[in-house]
Amino acid sequence: MNMPLEKITIHAVMPLAPEKVWEYYTEPKHITQWNFAHPSWHCPSASNDLRVGGKYLARMEARDGSAGFDFEAIYDEINIGSFFRYGMGGREVTVEVLAHKEGSEITVSFDPENENPIELQRQGWQAILDNFKSYAIRIANS
Repeated sequence: MNMPLEKITIHAVMPLAPEKVWEYYTEPKHITQWNFAHPSWHCPSASNDLRVGGKYLARMEARDGSAGFDFEAIYDEINIGSFFRYGMGGREVTVEVLAHKEGSEITVSFDPENENPIELQRQGWQAILDNFKSYAIRIANS
């Protein structure tokens, strides 16, 4: 019998108001600008029905067209502006946006999958969050 794996938690602190972090993290027009771990990938489309039972969908593709997949999830719990939890195929993800002395902190905790090493998953999700942070700071200062 397989033991459940411990959740992986990543985070980023940025000099932005929590409201801006929430907006940039949840609105599809922003999601498509940051939701990839490496510049060789992109997120050509996203939709986000931010309500309990609503669906999050992001299309992830290699820029050269060699690979792609749909990242889909259904929301289980939402506190607009600060927290949400969604499920994806038996795995759970929580995202929390909190005020921080430097502006905001965003924390993402997720159940790992069984196909890739834990550290690779941590690095991949952290790379996406770091990409989000760079995008959010850039767009807020433009």
